[in-house]
Amino acid sequence: MINGQIGDMEVRLIGSHGEQIGIMNSREALRMAREEELDLVMIAPAAKPPVCKIIDYGKYRYEMARREKDARKKQKTIDTKEVRISPNIEENDLNTKASAARKFLEKGDKVKVSLRYRGREMSHMNQTKHVLDDFAERLSDIAVVDKPSKMEGRSLVMFLRKK
Repeated sequence: MINGQIGDMEVRLIGSHGEQIGIMNSREALRMAREEELDLVMIAPAAKPPVCKIIDYGKYRYEMARREKDARKKQKTIDTKEVRISPNIEENDLNTKASAARKFLEKGDKVKVSLRYRGREMSHMNQTKHVLDDFAERLSDIAVVDKPSKMEGRSLVMFLRKK
C-alpha cells in the first residue's frame, strides 16, 4: 500500500535515508513524504504499528523486479530425460543408450530409464530385470540410482541422478 491507501492511524516511519524517525500519525508521515517529493510505502503491514518508509515507489518496484529476475536466473532447473530400452536389447544398443544417458547426466539432468514390455514379454518380466541392473552398473561411475526399478503399467521404470 502506498500514500493514501494506508488506512492505519499510527505508523512507524523510516526516513528516505534509512534513519528511524519513530511512531507518528499516518497523515503526518504522508505530509513528510510529499515534502521530499517521494512516496510513503508500507513495507511491513503485519507489524504493530505497521512500518512505512519514505522512498521513490517506482524505483522500489524496479529494484524488486530486478531482484526477482536475478533470483530466477540463478535457479537451476533439473530436467528429466527418458531413455527407453526393450527387454531383448543387444549389447551394442545398450552401450549406445548408456552413452546417451551419460551425456544427460553430465549436463545435470535426471535420467528415467524405462524397460518397455510388449505382448508376450510381460510373462517373462522376472528374467529381464537384469537389463536395468546392467544399465545402472554401466553408469555407476557417474550416476547413482535415485529411485529403484518399479512397474508402471507395461514398463519397468528406474531413475538415475548424478553422484
